[in-house]
Amino acid sequence: MGINVKVVKSNQEKKDFVHLPFEVYKGNPYWVPPLKCDEKKAMGPKHNPAMRFCDSRFWVAYRDGKPVGRLAAIINRKYNEKTGKKLGRFFKLEFFDDKETFQALMDTAVAWLKEKGMKTIHGPLGFTNLDTQGLLVEGFDYLPSIASVYHHPYYQKHIEDYGFKKEIDWVEFRLQIGKKNIEKANRGAELLKKRFGFEIVSFKKTKELIPHAATVFNVLNQAFGKLPFVTPFDKEMRDMYTKKYFKVINPKYVFLVKKEDNVLGFMITVPSLSKAMQKANGRLFPFGFYHIMKDMKHPKVIDFFLSGVLPKYESQGVAIMLYAAVQNQMLKDGIDTIETTGIFETNQHAISNWKNFDHIQHKRRRCFIKEIE
Repeated sequence: MGINVKVVKSNQEKKDFVHLPFEVYKGNPYWVPPLKCDEKKAMGPKHNPAMRFCDSRFWVAYRDGKPVGRLAAIINRKYNEKTGKKLGRFFKLEFFDDKETFQALMDTAVAWLKEKGMKTIHGPLGFTNLDTQGLLVEGFDYLPSIASVYHHPYYQKHIEDYGFKKEIDWVEFRLQIGKKNIEKANRGAELLKKRFGFEIVSFKKTKELIPHAATVFNVLNQAFGKLPFVTPFDKEMRDMYTKKYFKVINPKYVFLVKKEDNVLGFMITVPSLSKAMQKANGRLFPFGFYHIMKDMKHPKVIDFFLSGVLPKYESQGVAIMLYAAVQNQMLKDGIDTIETTGIFETNQHAISNWKNFDHIQHKRRRCFIKEIE
């Protein structure tokens, strides 16, 4: 029998969609499973406010009644208004190594986007830039952060054979801090404090951090406004991400830079949870929560999760203040390794920050693009 592609409607189809990657990557030592409960929530408007301004559809491909692939398509109407283009996104692509499966899924997504009037398809891209995005094309022997992605190498071949071309890449780095790095950062931070009056704000408890969430998203909207694929976070989106992230991250790894009463930039770093998520295997209970909390309190690696600086202060060293604060906290906790999340390969200003560390560029993710015929 051939491939039967079905729109996700029933609870069983939703379950098949969420569970499929657990089969595709079974036994792979580098894949980091998401939490199944979060994956299910992201598929419905009750828990995903981005669906207010996005059209989306989810499909599962079956062969002989067994799930063999999945795909989602998204039309972010806010982003299309921003760019003036008719763009559709593909997302959540997972499949066993089979051309027929991939082609059936992508044909279905392209047909739906074409019916909706879209002229171009690109991806993998999520509802917002805080969703995991891009296809892994380098670094298959490294463990990704929970804010990144992992894919089998054969995904790229099927995508390119279908006619997709590169649109842009994200690159990721591993950084090692040392005494010289920290001393240099601290000297720079002290000079900036004296010259511009910058101050670091740190936190000990979550309840101290939560009131600053709206300010962080305001800085993020301004800092990321001109980047590809980005739309501003409105109140509903801010509330959702605050509940999802701010209430569970370790506050001592979050820092703000202020001048007088104005927040100029922020950096959210998190203890690496990749190994804990592997042990959880998609479930918080009965043991997943234990592994996650253990690594939250006693990390061995820190992930640079998210940072932003108001554009008018980018050239005044705000990032140096933030890096210094992070490194000092790492030193206190006996941690010397940082994993960055993706940064656009064109952002040389930000990439140049890594020159002060012993570093390797070890992973690369790609966004592909294709005109819809």
